[in-house]
Amino acid sequence: MNHIVCSVVVPMYNEEEVIGETYRRLKEVMDETGEAYELIFVNDGSRDRSAEIITELALKDKNIRLIDLSRNFGHQIAVTAGLDYAQGQAVVIIDADLQDPPEVIPRMLEKWREGYDVVYGKRLKREGETFFKKFTAYLFYRILAALTDGNIPKDTGDFRLIDRKVCDVMKNMNEKNRFLRGMINWVGFRQTAVEYIREERWAGETKYPLKKMLKLASDGILSFSYKPLKLATYMGFLLSVSGFLYLIYVLYQKLFTDKTITGWASIIAVNLVFNGITLLILGILGEYVGRIYEEVKNRPLYIVKKVVGFEFEKDERENG
Repeated sequence: MNHIVCSVVVPMYNEEEVIGETYRRLKEVMDETGEAYELIFVNDGSRDRSAEIITELALKDKNIRLIDLSRNFGHQIAVTAGLDYAQGQAVVIIDADLQDPPEVIPRMLEKWREGYDVVYGKRLKREGETFFKKFTAYLFYRILAALTDGNIPKDTGDFRLIDRKVCDVMKNMNEKNRFLRGMINWVGFRQTAVEYIREERWAGETKYPLKKMLKLASDGILSFSYKPLKLATYMGFLLSVSGFLYLIYVLYQKLFTDKTITGWASIIAVNLVFNGITLLILGILGEYVGRIYEEVKNRPLYIVKKVVGFEFEKDERENG
């Protein structure tokens, strides 16, 4: 029987400035629980010394594990790798930047022992973030709720605890464009929230710039809703009706009045609007087709270069 009670999955990408402090605080919190645990650090193709630091710490601490990916596969895939390797009866996902405080984990474990299968962290306040970041995050969760029937909890990230049975289900969900908080919500089971204040990044720079945030937002919306396709259908229908009505208007002017079209300005304006909306619709369709293309290739989600600290250490392992 597996003796590890809690696995903590920590994805990291160029986090050498903070990873030592992350380890210290996680170790302090988990030692205080008195339960057997493991700290699984997933190196997502870092170009700094993040992997080396964890390897050195693993020589001194038997609770440390390292999964070193062959390249940068992205945050959501790195977390997935950690879930695949986690051995605990409960699995906690937490970023390495210490914005989500490790001190919240014991409260999550309490809820888990009460019988909840998913305990997600809900942010009451976000320290050290710009107004733009806070506003776009607020807007994203409201748009996502509107497009997905409001099932995904608002103001939550990937910081959460999941039970072993939820983790086992997640292993069988191999879609490439992953939005883990949505996937975990879709799985179901008993879920509840633990509220906390999100802290300012302890050190280093954010690894989620605007480009990556937009990618995550599109994955969240397009992976859990086909309403954008419905929107494209409605917009196409309205365009067709508007174009037909405008054609009748032009024919009426030509046949029954002395008015003539005096210039190209109105025609160009109409063409720009209609063509712009048409291209938008094609773009939405292209996003869905692109995701289908990624799925049918059926490549591994990630490739592991090496692992450290596991009982079954191997140099090469793939997850299909």
